[in-house]
Amino acid sequence: MDGLRIEHFICAGDDLERAQYQVLARLQDVRQAFSRNIVYPFLSDLIQLFGTLRQMVDNLDQIHQAAPGSIEGIDWNTAQLIRQQPQWGDDLMNTLEELIRWALPLVQDAIEEGRTIFEFVDDNLHLEEVGIVPSYVEEGYLIVPDRMTSQLHVLQYSLSVFTRADERYRSLRTTYVRSVSRRNVYPSPRSIKMELVNEIPELPNPATYFAATELDFPFEATTLPVAKRKLMRYLSSPQGMA
Repeated sequence: MDGLRIEHFICAGDDLERAQYQVLARLQDVRQAFSRNIVYPFLSDLIQLFGTLRQMVDNLDQIHQAAPGSIEGIDWNTAQLIRQQPQWGDDLMNTLEELIRWALPLVQDAIEEGRTIFEFVDDNLHLEEVGIVPSYVEEGYLIVPDRMTSQLHVLQYSLSVFTRADERYRSLRTTYVRSVSRRNVYPSPRSIKMELVNEIPELPNPATYFAATELDFPFEATTLPVAKRKLMRYLSSPQGMA
């Protein structure tokens, strides 16, 4: 299932009604995904698209304001020339601008719908420290349950910090380690950690976290992305010592 992308606006041509129909159809697909509690990649894609569309509108406003026009008079209070702005001559650009302005509130509504699901999962997923957490937490393990398939997924994570334009950013990368199937009961996160210590001596006392949740939401599309974002926030906070 494809979501709404910038190409649906750029390739709109001069048929506004047809382009609006395509946008509505794509947004309907996204909402159907949200109704099945599938958050990613649709939510992040919509947020990025919304930012791009807003930037395009701002640029168009600047072009309109900078466009030359005939002088009608002088504003004596501001000492500025009063210009008559010419009509936007390019029909394709007119169609694009109208389509974007029409679509922006619809995209924003869809984003809020996705955020509601994200926040619900975030509120119902809690990180638990497994065993003694060392002072070094930039590397370790994250254990996340997939209740739809009765499995525990183990991921090794690495937290990195990089600087861009005098601002510091954090990035969390994860690598799949293994999945543990539940037979009668889940193995304890502590026992999984001990197995990892024995098998991977490079991390003798790894920081390990368990994402506790009772939700049976899609793992790859919802539970895992929320758990990863929550872990990054936790490690970036004072209590996470990161």
